Amino acid sequence: MMADYLLFASERYALPILQPLADALQAQGHAVHAWFVDGAAGASLAAPVRNVGLHEAVALKPRAVFSAANWVPPFVSGAKVQLFHGFNVEKREDARGHFRVRGLFDLYCTQGPATTAPFRTLAAEAGHFAVVETGWPKLDPLFRDDDGSAARLRRRAGRRPVVLFASTFTERLSAAPHLYDAIAQEVRRGDRYWLLTLHPKCPPALFERYRKLAGPNADFVETEQLIAAQRAADVLVADTTSVVSEFVVQRKPVVTFRNRAPKAHMIDFHEPAELPAMLEHAFTPTPELQASLDAYADAIHPYRDGRSSERVIAATEDLLAGRLGRLSAKPFSARLRALQIRRELGYWGRG
Repeated sequence: MMADYLLFASERYALPILQPLADALQAQGHAVHAWFVDGAAGASLAAPVRNVGLHEAVALKPRAVFSAANWVPPFVSGAKVQLFHGFNVEKREDARGHFRVRGLFDLYCTQGPATTAPFRTLAAEAGHFAVVETGWPKLDPLFRDDDGSAARLRRRAGRRPVVLFASTFTERLSAAPHLYDAIAQEVRRGDRYWLLTLHPKCPPALFERYRKLAGPNADFVETEQLIAAQRAADVLVADTTSVVSEFVVQRKPVVTFRNRAPKAHMIDFHEPAELPAMLEHAFTPTPELQASLDAYADAIHPYRDGRSSERVIAATEDLLAGRLGRLSAKPFSARLRALQIRRELGYWGRG
């Protein structure tokens, strides 16, 4: 039976997370609507997903609301499902970061064992949400390339190997200001083809500098193209961005600049002048490095079938059917947060 589903986001980087889920819902015959606020306001997903506003979202009475933000409007009806907007890259302490529970969600769809185990512990303590390991919808196209976008990016490189550069917007962690000259020199050499991207919240001046590197040896890719760029690239250069974990899921080498929590699967370095040597290491990985890449990928996202969206839908149906157990009432702190959200959105109607 056809049902209405609502996709919710507050930042543009949520769009590649929600689009594969929208496609899967539509393939099952459902109607999909999107409500985008704050940094995602004015954005849209591919047709026939229809954008709605606050009052229409409430009137829609969706069967479920899928959020790629760390919050969701609790006054909209339907199951509230958390999809996550990134991997846990240890930018913050657990209590403030990836494992913070705000009491707004009924179901957490986790990405892999490294996330599932902590959230199941939290669920057992709290009792007001369920946890199902599904994989991450954003990575479905990483293993499928249904529209051929990754192949098109790859063709621009000819026979050359491809390097992707991605950077977080967090100023103290961002590699972009520090590595610009070293990357520009590599682009000028032309023996490798570069795909360049920045987090949407990076300063406009930084965007302008990196866009100017585009030419016969490099291309600048927008946020919406990031997954295609990851599929097309052989090696990633980054910092503490969650793109590192997304890329590693493919078992491909990553070079990280001053990563906040460097691990065995990363080739971490501290001085821009070291970049050429780090790239050589990445393009000739040792068996030990490859084993570390494989192990980390299995821990954070073992799914390589491109079907995580379908698992999210199935988990949501299990929740609605009561197959995930009975949930307890939301805590008092969640009710306070719900009032804050109403005030921030200016909505005091029923719901």
